Amino acid sequence: MTTASLPGTSEDSRQAVIYLRVSTEEQVDNYSLGTQSDICQKEAERRGLTIGQIFREEGRSAKTIRDRPTLIELLEYCRVHKKDVGAVIVYRLDRISRQTADYLAIRKKLADFDITLISATEPTGDTPTERFIETMLAGFAQMDNDVRGERSRNGMKARFLSGLHNGSVPIGYLRESGYAVKDAETFATMKAGWELMATGTKSLRDMARILDKQGIKDIRKGYKDATLRPQTLSGIFRNKFYAGKVISKKYGLEVQGQHAPMISEELFYRVQAILDGRNRNASPNIAKRSLDSPEFPMRRLVNCSRCGHSFTGSWTKGKNQRYAYYFCVKRCGPKSNVALQAIDDEREKLLAKLSLKPETIELIQAYLRHTYYLRIGAVKQKRDRADVELKQVYTTRQVLIEKNLSGIYSDDIFKEQNKVLEEKIKGIRVSKNDDVLGKYNLEAITKFIEDKFKNLNETFATSDLERKRVLMCWIFPKGLTWSYPGYSNTQIGPFYRSFLDLQGRQVRSGGDERT
Repeated sequence: MTTASLPGTSEDSRQAVIYLRVSTEEQVDNYSLGTQSDICQKEAERRGLTIGQIFREEGRSAKTIRDRPTLIELLEYCRVHKKDVGAVIVYRLDRISRQTADYLAIRKKLADFDITLISATEPTGDTPTERFIETMLAGFAQMDNDVRGERSRNGMKARFLSGLHNGSVPIGYLRESGYAVKDAETFATMKAGWELMATGTKSLRDMARILDKQGIKDIRKGYKDATLRPQTLSGIFRNKFYAGKVISKKYGLEVQGQHAPMISEELFYRVQAILDGRNRNASPNIAKRSLDSPEFPMRRLVNCSRCGHSFTGSWTKGKNQRYAYYFCVKRCGPKSNVALQAIDDEREKLLAKLSLKPETIELIQAYLRHTYYLRIGAVKQKRDRADVELKQVYTTRQVLIEKNLSGIYSDDIFKEQNKVLEEKIKGIRVSKNDDVLGKYNLEAITKFIEDKFKNLNETFATSDLERKRVLMCWIFPKGLTWSYPGYSNTQIGPFYRSFLDLQGRQVRSGGDERT
């Protein structure tokens, strides 16, 4: 981002806005909106910024942007008032997003509006290296989110493998302390229903009427009309849970459950044979088409030079084998199909040309260390100021206690004022938390730069699909243009271009790298 001065200086009179977010599970973990607001406003005061608007988003996860209306409102506000807004202040970068790709997109949008993104508790800045550190911090937020998700998934899989059911239990059972147990009111009735269905004399519609008269209701979905329907019963009589099994479509496994079976496997399969004999609409499962195929990693990253639309990819069948092609979605002009190998070969040439030299990496690492320790020093100073402020608050609270004991303040006034002081103490302690200093491994970051940027082709080849796209979008934020053949007018992003400038590449100020 090119600016005349940083927000908060005497040369920039624009205002700042604050964005606050807390998810449901973070409500009790020192992330309250009040705590975040207090810390962000102090950061604005320290920088000499005037707060123009505060956006609060409560009970929202940072996994996706789509389900966060307040964030969308913030971005629209910044677009409309971009001449008046100079900075967006957040408590931490992961308040914006825990997905690196989403975070980079939001930061770029703000940069297009000439708006700086400021973290009140982390080292951020406007130089290319500081921006790179900021990207690393966002990456660590996604890694933390991914690790949590992996632990949760591993826990659910371990629970499944031990024979415990995940999710709601079917009619006839109740969930108690994480276990499926018999429902005394419906277990026997449902068992009799299975046995009646196994006789082959009743249809699903007949069984729905019979069970409804016996008081069996489909109360799990919260419908006002909880009457069992034939479609619902079809799912019930297909559920092997009743035979003592736990099945996971996700893992493709079946294990013996820890719950008491309602019916035998013999009875279960007898009912399946009856249902199969009546089902005349059975058809094989059709695999869903995936738009994110690892076979075509450059899909939607390459644009057509003729019409500007993005490329997609598909396979064609020849006489003896299949062939992979990229092509413009509009299929404009002759020879619109481009062999996958041609796209890959040109990409390899381009990435080989843009890989960083060892001496350039050493220079970046040295500057990174210098800048990082300067920012860490500023964080330490903030923590020292917090110690002084914390001591003052504790002194104020002691005076409050003494006045309450002496009868000057009533118990109601004491509770009200003490609650206010507790919130201040919580906010100060969060701001002086040493975890902010020890959370990031500087040597790991410098090693990351060396490993990932000395050979971009190797980095691309060893990355999964999502990381390949992050890498390409970071280097080429406007994508690549295919000119039949070869890439042309390739625009390199400003952050990576600053690295190339260090090793003497001639890159135009507009961002063009002629290939």
